Amino acid sequence: MSAFLNDDFLLTTATARRLYHEVAKNQPIFDYHCHLPPDQIASNKQFRNLAEIWLGGDHYKWRAMRTAGVNEDSITGSASDYDKFLAYCRVVPSLIRNPLHHWSHLELRRYFGIDLLINEANAPKIWELANAKLATAAFTTQGILTACKVAVVCTTDDPADSLEHHVAIAKSGLKTRVYPTYRADKLMAVSAPAVFNTWCDQLAARAGVTVDGVPALLDALDKRHAFFHSIGGRISDHGLENLPEADCTDAEAAAIFTQTRSGRAATLEQSAKWMWFIMLFLGRLDAKRGWTKQLHLGALRNNNSRLLKRLGGDSGVDSIGDFPQARALSRYLDTLDRENALPKVVLYNLNPADNYVFATMIGNFQDGPSAGKIQFGSGWWFLDQKEAMEWQLNALSSLGLLSKFVGMLTDSRSFLSYPRHEYFRRLLCKLIGEDVEAGLIPADDAELTKLVSDISYANAAGYFGLEVAKDW
Repeated sequence: MSAFLNDDFLLTTATARRLYHEVAKNQPIFDYHCHLPPDQIASNKQFRNLAEIWLGGDHYKWRAMRTAGVNEDSITGSASDYDKFLAYCRVVPSLIRNPLHHWSHLELRRYFGIDLLINEANAPKIWELANAKLATAAFTTQGILTACKVAVVCTTDDPADSLEHHVAIAKSGLKTRVYPTYRADKLMAVSAPAVFNTWCDQLAARAGVTVDGVPALLDALDKRHAFFHSIGGRISDHGLENLPEADCTDAEAAAIFTQTRSGRAATLEQSAKWMWFIMLFLGRLDAKRGWTKQLHLGALRNNNSRLLKRLGGDSGVDSIGDFPQARALSRYLDTLDRENALPKVVLYNLNPADNYVFATMIGNFQDGPSAGKIQFGSGWWFLDQKEAMEWQLNALSSLGLLSKFVGMLTDSRSFLSYPRHEYFRRLLCKLIGEDVEAGLIPADDAELTKLVSDISYANAAGYFGLEVAKDW
């Protein structure tokens, strides 16, 4: 029987163990999509205790605590930090076979050197040991990024954001490069005029233009895109249920814009038309500047209206949707491709039923000079766990080129999430090692080493076009 989370955790063969310990483990981390707050990196924030850094904003843990019967006050409410921490420690033993059980123990081991099982009895000692380390100079946000060998962080940012924190980070001497990602969620909110109009005014002020019509709006978006580019940004992102099956003329877009600016909500049909119009424009912008577009498709968000009203979005009340994806996605990619305006694209599905849909879709639009121009992204959100990561790797291997895959990302709001890269790398080495020892893959050390090092880091470093420090 193997010990829990031993050095060879998940590494079931000698080949897997060699590939992980000698190759994958030593690679830097290229975190090309996350939700880390750039202000906390710029200020080199030091966290007051383990509860703040471990539980604050982590809706994965919140969701599990609710399922275990913890009162909301001890999750997101007014309970003390220690009481929230203790409540989570009481829950962890019941998380067996949930990825949080692995992640939580890995986080304590890798960051704090704490190998105690997480439970109520060990909670006081864990609290004492972790807080002692958090009080040291090494445990600032920048110190954590450096210690984890994070070469690149790409945050998620609105076009109306100032990006002042990214500018400050670039001047700070931090070895980790921190870049903004252009994500215009509120641009789609024509069915919610109060949200859209407030955001439009913010965008106009930031871009220094008067947004009095669609041409001015598009000009403001372009100006902000150019500013993101000027400070190193090369990636955009969208979180959508699915792409629309609609067309939209310039005149229709103008009418929808005018209607929304006057305070009248767009209909479902108008919202679909607007999304199509805007998504084509933003795709062309990305192509013009040589960017990569990320499409996160399939989340059914904010299902619990009571908690949404109390806590806001990203509070652990989202789930997998069953939206149709293939036809509209194909049409979108094809429309841009016909115009010679299809940028590099990373596709993420949240519904695992779409694995083969996405893995085959990317093959329709591959084109030089970029190898793997269209990517099937790593398991996202509810698929960011052992079983679903293997599904994604197997689908990509069977239907595309695993060798060109850009690998793992955290998609996290927590500075303690970097063991997820370790988890992915162990699973990658496990799959490859098992195939080698079954005689399905040649036991060519040089080729296997290149495959693992490329997927762990080098492919992403080459694909996204972001400047990286040379001496990681």
